[in-house]
Order: sequence, then structure tokens, then C-alpha cells
Amino acid sequence: MRRIANSWALAKSSWAVLKTDKELAAIPVISFVCTIVVMALVGGAAWLTLDPTSQAGETEVTPTPFTYVVGAVGYLLITFVVTFFAAVLVSGAYQRLTGGDPTLASAFRQANSRIGPLFLWSMLTGTVGLILQALRDRAGFLGQIVVRLVGMAWEIVTWLAVPVVVVEGTGPVDSLKRSATLFKQTWGENLVAQGGFGILGLLVVLPALLVIFVVVPAIPIAGIAIAAIWIAVTSVVLSALNGIYRTALYLFASGGQAPAAFSSEELQAAFQPKTRRF
Repeated sequence: MRRIANSWALAKSSWAVLKTDKELAAIPVISFVCTIVVMALVGGAAWLTLDPTSQAGETEVTPTPFTYVVGAVGYLLITFVVTFFAAVLVSGAYQRLTGGDPTLASAFRQANSRIGPLFLWSMLTGTVGLILQALRDRAGFLGQIVVRLVGMAWEIVTWLAVPVVVVEGTGPVDSLKRSATLFKQTWGENLVAQGGFGILGLLVVLPALLVIFVVVPAIPIAGIAIAAIWIAVTSVVLSALNGIYRTALYLFASGGQAPAAFSSEELQAAFQPKTRRF
């Protein structure tokens, strides 16, 4: 309950920033559209590399080495798109939390100024993702658990990497070290906030699930439309709140001062040291 209460307080602080700069909510929407377009292009390119074979009057397609190459390149490209728009959101939040008045143009302009480091960082994190996926595909049950734990640890350590790249303009290795250092020195080892935001996200999606189970059987088209719109809107808002919150944590970690609309107590409670037990 304490985790939910603190996450709710942090969400309200992030919401106060989002109400001031509503244009920040447009960034996740643009990111989603661009990601879908890139995925469609990659899927089309991968389809062209498939090898059609005819057996017993039926035509089957099998992947070729070029298919896997296109898939890997496409994955890295999508990772870059997602990373870039995350940087745009962080740029807008950073400008507001440091006393500026951001616009979509100013947020994109700051992210564009870091396009090189952002690309290199996306290649690093995308390559790690590909390696972990390959290990999961080949590992047994226990191995998959270990790989998933490694993936979770990677996400925790690199959670502040995008704000580091946007603000400090460092390369991928230095950004990784800086993100890990900020996390370790300021909050300890046990990240609580992401779990709290996950619970919050589940709570706000519950009305859509209620509509699916109650309204859809009676009025299918209307029920599906209402549920889809609710999930889309809440996903956009939560994505924007998460970007604002991540930027506030970076500012608090690097400067020791809570930015406007946030309190030091809320930010400190977002991370708790690991309890040592005998």
C-alpha cells in the first residue's frame, strides 16, 4: 500500500507538469505512429527475402539468411525510433523542470542535437536485447529465468541513460556508467518506483477490462471501440507521466535538488536500500 500511495503521489506530481505542457502527450502518439510505420516497412522487407518452396502442390515460405539480417537491422532501427522519441519527451520535460517553456519544436530540437549519441546508445541497448533474446531462445527453463533476471537488471541500471544522453551528451559506454553511478549512489539497489507505476498502470486499465467483459458481449462494436480508446488514451498519458518522472529523478540524482512540482521525500521514497538479512 505504501508503494501504491507513493507512486500515486509521484504520478500526481508528473500530472501537474503534463497539465502545464499538454503538448508532451503528443510525443508518445507520434512515437507510436512512427514505430508502426517502421515495423510495416521492416515486415515488408523481410517478406521479400523469404524463399518460396513448392511441395505436393502447396507453396510454403522459409526464412533465408537475409531474412534474419533484415530482422536484426529492423529491430535495431525500431529501437532507435523508440529511443529517439523517449529522448524528445525527456527533452521537453527537462526544459519545463528547469524553468523553461517547452514546445514540440524545442523538444525535437534538443533531441536532434543529441542524435549521434542517441543512435549509438540505441545500438548498444538494441544489441544487448538481441543477445538476450537469442539466449532465451536457446536456454532451458532455468536458463530463461536467469536471462530474464539479467534483462531486468539491465533495464534498471540503464533507466536513467536517456536523460543522461539528452542532458550530458555522453557516448553509450559513459552514459551506461553514469546511469549506473547515479542509481547506485543516490537510491541504493532496490528499485521500487517502476513496480509502483506498473501497478498504477494496471489499475487505470481495469475499466477497459470491465467494458470488455460486460459491454462487449451485449454491444460488441461499441464495447470494443470504448475499450480500445480507453487503453490508447491511458497508455499515452502513462507514457508521458513516466518520461516526466524519469527526468525528475535524473535531476534529483545529479543535483540533489527536487525539481519544481516534486518533493524530495517522494523522490527519495521511490528507491529504497536493500535490506540486509542474516
